[in-house]
Amino acid sequence: MFRSVEISVGIFVGIGLAALFMLAMQASNLSSFTNKGAYQVSARFDNIGGLTVKSAVKAGGVKIGQVSNIDYDSETFEAIVVMNIEDKFSRFPRDTIASIFTSGLLGEQYIALEPGGDIKLLGNESEIRFTQSAMVLEQLIGQFLFSKSENNE
Repeated sequence: MFRSVEISVGIFVGIGLAALFMLAMQASNLSSFTNKGAYQVSARFDNIGGLTVKSAVKAGGVKIGQVSNIDYDSETFEAIVVMNIEDKFSRFPRDTIASIFTSGLLGEQYIALEPGGDIKLLGNESEIRFTQSAMVLEQLIGQFLFSKSENNE
């Protein structure tokens, strides 16, 4: 009698741990993208904020890839972000704009691609020339407070 209760509780706990593991994998985007069938593009930003490797790359709100590498160019003082984009989304014009946005008010950051109108397309290992850096909340608050203090003087 007690043995069957202990076994059923153990199975229940095991299923719960497996469910938590699957939830953690979904939340961390570790299982949602593979490099097979992807091409690389890079972009340079003045400030990437909290963007990290494996952050999403989206177009029109749809995830089309992820950030694969982030580096810093000490000559131009810019962050270089390399993105893997799935091959089925290979029709981005060369004048595409890459912007860093935040999901929600304090959510994780992602790169949004906005297609341009150029006839020529981005290819593997090409660079997106038009970028918009991340809006850093601390800088915005500092600018707001500084402007308020100037107005009161």
